[in-house]
Amino acid sequence: MTQPTPPFLSGAKPGIGHALEFQKDRTRLMLRGFGEHGNVFAIKLGNQNVAIIIGPENQKIFFLETDKKLSIQEPYRFLRAMFGDVLFLAPHEEYLRQRPFVQELFKREKMLQYIDVMQEVIQAWMDGLGDSGEMELNEQIVYLVQEVAGNCFLGRDAHRQIGTEFWNLYQDLSKGLDPLLPPNLPLPRFIKRDRAKARMLDILRPIIAERRQHPEKYDDFLQDLVMKEDHHGVPIEDEIVRNLLLGLMFAGHETTSGQASWSIIFLLQYPDYLQRVLAELAEVAPRGTRITPKAMVELEHIGWLTQEVERLRPSVDLLLRVVKEDTRFGDYVVPAGWLVQVAQDVAHRLPLYFDRPEEFDPLRFAPDRAEDKQHRFTLIGFGGGAHKCPGMNFANTEITLITALLFREYELELVTKEPYVVHGVGASHPSETIVRYRRKAV
Repeated sequence: MTQPTPPFLSGAKPGIGHALEFQKDRTRLMLRGFGEHGNVFAIKLGNQNVAIIIGPENQKIFFLETDKKLSIQEPYRFLRAMFGDVLFLAPHEEYLRQRPFVQELFKREKMLQYIDVMQEVIQAWMDGLGDSGEMELNEQIVYLVQEVAGNCFLGRDAHRQIGTEFWNLYQDLSKGLDPLLPPNLPLPRFIKRDRAKARMLDILRPIIAERRQHPEKYDDFLQDLVMKEDHHGVPIEDEIVRNLLLGLMFAGHETTSGQASWSIIFLLQYPDYLQRVLAELAEVAPRGTRITPKAMVELEHIGWLTQEVERLRPSVDLLLRVVKEDTRFGDYVVPAGWLVQVAQDVAHRLPLYFDRPEEFDPLRFAPDRAEDKQHRFTLIGFGGGAHKCPGMNFANTEITLITALLFREYELELVTKEPYVVHGVGASHPSETIVRYRRKAV
């Protein structure tokens, strides 16, 4: 007997399906589909059938069948136009060759070095703010996380060398993100994307050449990457180094900045939880002291905050796979040739797994409740399985330090009372948010 395919959501338009609604408000579309059909349903994007799957068991299949029945490379060809054949964008064997290069760069001993660099960069940014004023939060946090990414990934000298031009070019690169159109169309924004990428690679080329010629002069993330060899003893190619750096620094500021901003916004909207954070800071890492790795672990309330931000405001809501073999999700079989997508905005609000899911409540992650421990794939803001974001600990460390140092130093007030989520093809972020600040008395 033929197995049923997922039921289609109502409201498809002739020729385009649900594409306009998908582009305008994906979260609303996913919620509407969940209301009509439950954990598995389908939409049409033009002529492409897309299965939407929700819930930990379905998400487990989605992540664990990647590189088996489900392909991660094919739906992200628009990213390959930006970053080339690196990591999950590369053919599977090449991905397996490259993956250890990046994983080793985020090991614990490396993270311990980044903690000090991050604190120096954040402190320098705060010194630039002065004693009081107002700031547009997103703009400032984007600048700050770019500074962190540049200083950690490239090193201080190389970060100064690339200058602001490099970071400004990411704007043209980002505008070329489009999952629906072929990425090689001669559109103005795709042409600008390609020109931006070429210029960014030109900026990185002499820096990497210098690292090859004088390896004894450097001891940082970039030098570690340049000196890496694969399991055959073959050095990593310059082209791969450059493309990896483009991708790592893009992810290092594009996704982290939104979650760092939301962490600050939520604390200002929920003063009772802020008081818990401030009390813990005063005890574990009082003002004027360096935040040690041990203190990072003990700042539990900020740790639970970052998880709640991941749950309520996931940075990326467009995780896709191409179905290579018919794959069962619940009562339905998704045929080969379809796309399949998870929907974090819905999955992170399932009452079966999260108590009062619409409420901001970081204590749901405290050990006595541990709502995220009910299933390995309950919380998927950083993906899951073999392709889970390798920079997750880097991002959470950075967000923790930004939050801790900023609230330790300043009294903050949210002038924009109700920021909302701005979705794009890339990472989501808060709408324009004005924050007033005043340095605390010594």
